[in-house]
Amino acid sequence: MDEKMNIQWYPGHMTKTRRKMEEDLELVDAVCELLDARIPISSRNPDIDAICGSKPRMVILNRIDLADPDATAKWSEYYKARGLTVLRTDCKSRKGIDRFIPAVRELLAEKLQRYQERGFVNKPLKLMIVGIPNVGKSTFINQVSGRKGAKAENRPGVTRGKQWVTVDKGLLLLDTPGILWPKFDDEEVGRRLAYTGAVKDDILDVETLACHLIALLWRRYPEALRQRYKIDLPEDAPGWELLTEAGRKRGFLLSKGEIDTERMARILLEEFRSCKIGRFTLEVPGDDL
Repeated sequence: MDEKMNIQWYPGHMTKTRRKMEEDLELVDAVCELLDARIPISSRNPDIDAICGSKPRMVILNRIDLADPDATAKWSEYYKARGLTVLRTDCKSRKGIDRFIPAVRELLAEKLQRYQERGFVNKPLKLMIVGIPNVGKSTFINQVSGRKGAKAENRPGVTRGKQWVTVDKGLLLLDTPGILWPKFDDEEVGRRLAYTGAVKDDILDVETLACHLIALLWRRYPEALRQRYKIDLPEDAPGWELLTEAGRKRGFLLSKGEIDTERMARILLEEFRSCKIGRFTLEVPGDDL
């Protein structure tokens, strides 16, 4: 089995998206970046810092319902220490959503004060919402705005065709397509995006992916794997052995007593993503990725 995974691509539409984002930056007061709370390093597009420059920034740790609560608290402090406003959300239950507007007003308090001093009573704040594909951007925008679906809206004084979503009369959100970066310099970053579904499974070998995932979980959350899959192996057991043992315990047998590791691999990925094994965060501040 090939243990190496080389995930490098930069579709033309993403080049176009980046260029468009750089142009649109002039239209907004701040940038709000959504991250997957399970992988707050790997789900951050390093291009975003260069794109956004000195614009006020907010980081939203999304999907906290799937992440380790203790790790989420550490990540929140990590980004706050770097001067970013941080919000923790779970869009499905709306947890944290009601704190978004107050956080925006706090982030842009100086600008609001200048508007008030100049008599710009009805001038709305404008935020660009960014994030990699499948991080929950559309759901977040729909929850914040109260819409069932974010729709494009042409507004006076704004370049036609941009997807502006009205939250209230004082706040507009500019949606942007999900954008990945030109290449994953570290293949572990690519794997972690694949674990959470940000990269489609069909471009990777599912058994190789599952071997890496189960080995990572065994290092960080061994008790959860013991409980779910009844695994009882040494602390340094390799991923292939862990996956095979989990398949054996589940009774996934082929002819001649072989273990159906492909079936176990798909089960593992599905149960990780649906939180059936537990609430896991795969990265902690200080990780050397």
